[in-house]
This record gives sequence, structure tokens and C-alpha cells, in this order.
Amino acid sequence: MPDLVIYDCDGTLIDSERLVAEICLIAIHGLGLTHWTMDRYYAAFVGMPGHVGWSTISAELGRALPDGLNAAVDADILRLMETDLQALPGVRQAVEAIGGARCVASSTEKHHLVANIRKAGLYDLFGENIFSASQVRRAKPAPDVFLFAASQMGHDPRHCLVVEDSVPGVLAAIRAGMRVVGYTGAAHDPVGMHQKLLDAGAIRVVAHMDELPSVIGAL
Repeated sequence: MPDLVIYDCDGTLIDSERLVAEICLIAIHGLGLTHWTMDRYYAAFVGMPGHVGWSTISAELGRALPDGLNAAVDADILRLMETDLQALPGVRQAVEAIGGARCVASSTEKHHLVANIRKAGLYDLFGENIFSASQVRRAKPAPDVFLFAASQMGHDPRHCLVVEDSVPGVLAAIRAGMRVVGYTGAAHDPVGMHQKLLDAGAIRVVAHMDELPSVIGAL
């Protein structure tokens, strides 16, 4: 067993990636980039801070994004989160079964991250042990947020394990010197993502949360 299990949040603990993708793709099409597909959105945005994805959109447009676009998109996402946000199936049971020291480390800004974990009914599993890339200099795929989480929890990165659903997240964990188990239960393309996570360095990939306790227990 690892000394510390670090969980990503969006697409790993909570079913937020799907909700965010729906809103963002509508906005992207509204800008005239109607050729953008869900696959392209996931490649540009998932696992990264939002501003990185929107920089890609701005570059493709060849101009700055309209004033107020980010605020409008964020407002639409928050409204959808209030009504539709849920923990992914089996998350609570898996986290409780794995037990031990644990925390969350995510690219989502800290106040949104904590709020989303509360809305999904998972806050009691992690309490104050919730860390965000907004607290460090560089976001995933840089290792900063995972190294920060390990230091705050008092654990050697070499003895930590990360559970991640995205390629940038897996790369960040590998660069932090941590082992990674990939998760595809919320992926837009589970079959394709399974191989992508392995190629990025995940030691195992699971499709269902009920597989996770036995996989981690055997490490």
C-alpha cells in the first residue's frame, strides 16, 4: 500500500467533466469554431486549467475572446453544477475501502474545488486535505500540485500514489516521482483513454471504482 493516495477530482471523484464540456462546447461553437468536436475539446481542456484551453481557442480564432465570455461560461457551469453535479458511481465506497492517508489535488481553482466536493457529498472524506493548482506556480502537466499536496500531508513523493483520469494529470504525477493508477469511468472515450493513460505512464488503468481498492491494495 502507498503511504498517501492523492485523488484528482474532476472526472475521478465527481462527474463534472461532462457538465463542463457541454457548456464549453456550446460557447466554442458560438464563437464560430463549429468544427470543434467533443474529442477535440477533451484533448485541449481536460486535465488543464481552464485558461489554458481558452488560450488555445483564442489562438485558433486569431483574436482575443469576447469580453465577459469566461464569466458567462462560468455562470452557466455553476448553474448546471448546482442541479446536476454528483459523485461518480462507487467513489465513496472505494475511498473508504482504500482508507489510509488521502487528499485531493486538482487543477480546479481552490474555492470551486471545495464547493464542488461539498456539493457531491464527499467533503467528509477529505476535510481540509484539498489542494489546488491555484496554490502553486505551475499547473498540470507540471508536478507542482502533487508535490505541494505531498509536502502538506507530510509524505515522501516516492511513497505516494495518484488516481487520475487525464493524460496531463498522469504526466504531472510521473514528473513528481509518484506512481499513478488511471481511471476511465467518466471518460468520453474510455477505450481510447485507457491506452493514452498507459502510454503516459499509468501502472494500471481501471474502468470502475469498485476495482480500485484491490488494485491499490496489491501495490
